[in-house]
Amino acid sequence: MNVLRKLASQTVIYGLSSIVGRFLNYLLVPLYTYTFAAAEYGVVSEFYAYAGFFAVLLTLGLETGYFRFRNREGIPAGAAYPAALMVLLLANLAFVTAILVYRQPLADLLRYPDHPEYLVWFGLILAMDAISALPFARLRAEDRAWRFAGIKIAEILLAIGFNLLFLLGWPKLAVLWPDLPLAQLYDPAIGVGYIFVANLIASAFKLLLLTPQFRGVPYRAGLKVIKPLLAYSLPMVIIGFAGVINEMLDRAILKYLLPYELKENLRILGVYGACYKLSILMTLFVQAFRYAGEPFFFAYAGRADARRAYALVLRYFVIFCVFIFLLVTLFLDLFQYFIGEEYREGLDVVPILLMANLFLGIYVNLSVWYKLTDRTGMGAWVSLIAAGITIGLNFWWIPLIGYRGAAWAHLACYGGMAVASWLLGRHYYPVPYPVFRILFYLLFGVALYFADREFVEFCGWNAWQTGSVLMGVYLLVVAVADVWPLLRRRRAAA
Repeated sequence: MNVLRKLASQTVIYGLSSIVGRFLNYLLVPLYTYTFAAAEYGVVSEFYAYAGFFAVLLTLGLETGYFRFRNREGIPAGAAYPAALMVLLLANLAFVTAILVYRQPLADLLRYPDHPEYLVWFGLILAMDAISALPFARLRAEDRAWRFAGIKIAEILLAIGFNLLFLLGWPKLAVLWPDLPLAQLYDPAIGVGYIFVANLIASAFKLLLLTPQFRGVPYRAGLKVIKPLLAYSLPMVIIGFAGVINEMLDRAILKYLLPYELKENLRILGVYGACYKLSILMTLFVQAFRYAGEPFFFAYAGRADARRAYALVLRYFVIFCVFIFLLVTLFLDLFQYFIGEEYREGLDVVPILLMANLFLGIYVNLSVWYKLTDRTGMGAWVSLIAAGITIGLNFWWIPLIGYRGAAWAHLACYGGMAVASWLLGRHYYPVPYPVFRILFYLLFGVALYFADREFVEFCGWNAWQTGSVLMGVYLLVVAVADVWPLLRRRRAAA
């Protein structure tokens, strides 16, 4: 019990640091979308889509490899960490060197010939974040959860502070007191590059805070472990890459597939990237559930009622996710102010993206079958096939229907992953999921959304009143069908 309590408490700490950090980062979206035109914000959306891919490539799966080899029989004690760290340092040094040497050709290739500095700054951010991954893994292995969370939060707060300084404070200083030396250093031509500079400073500060994890490391001992460590770790890159394709490919390729001029393509990418952020509530809940759910699934696996518990978890997970879906879509008139007016033409993709992330959450629940039966290879195949579907649909639909095609590709991908995982789970690890109840809530939520659109857009009803009534209907149905019966069973059991 003490072990489980400790695991649960650390899961909360790690989860809160990631969720709070991600939420704080999302709070910068209004700053960006009210400060920059959509075409400029499209640059940010594109570069941070690349970040997802390079986060996988530049860490080389060594975070997982370090955990696997840290206490493995036959491996010298303390050898896994220096081995992994040496490989990471050399790989990222080579990456940064290549960026510095070929920055202009790469900028031309990415269609930013006037801003090769963007690539240098962003390359340094990627390298420092990749190198930091291993010290963070060491903190987790040593049960230093609070230090882990503190450094993460400090980095994010520093990034927010410098974003506010560079995008609000410094420009205002340049206008009010243009003769000051500091004001004269401000260069409006850098534009969104100041976002990269702010994040670069924060990443460097994070690496500085992690320097104790670099000292006292027996680097020579790691030489004996590098080969088996890489043999284990590199396949993890393929699995991680497939997941990033499903999540971020659309924003990385949108400007190349849209059939317009480059500036218009970037404007559309900016609109889509901003509207994608409006699915934040669903994304954060799924992320929080992933942190808390995985330890629960493994800890509960040995109990006789484990499968019934998993079914109950998915049932209430879907109920809450449909609530989030309705909260955002029924009151989209309020949530739209999270982004600038120029970006609101893309609001029609928000319900699609919310539903896509809901299905991703369902997949996280259903994936318990391959984790508990040690069939992770089959789980990897599901991700790889889904990645193929994502690539195909994006290349097919984006030229036809623009960023809406990207949103529908997300929904098709995550919906397909959920269905495939459910079908495989029925064979390898049957769980009595309430399929019809889940489908009812999904369809009921979608029906309420379309009813709201009908009443507000075509009948002229008040949006707030209509949304409140329809949300009340949903909550009443949930209370009658699921909450009250559950409370009665608990009272009877007591």
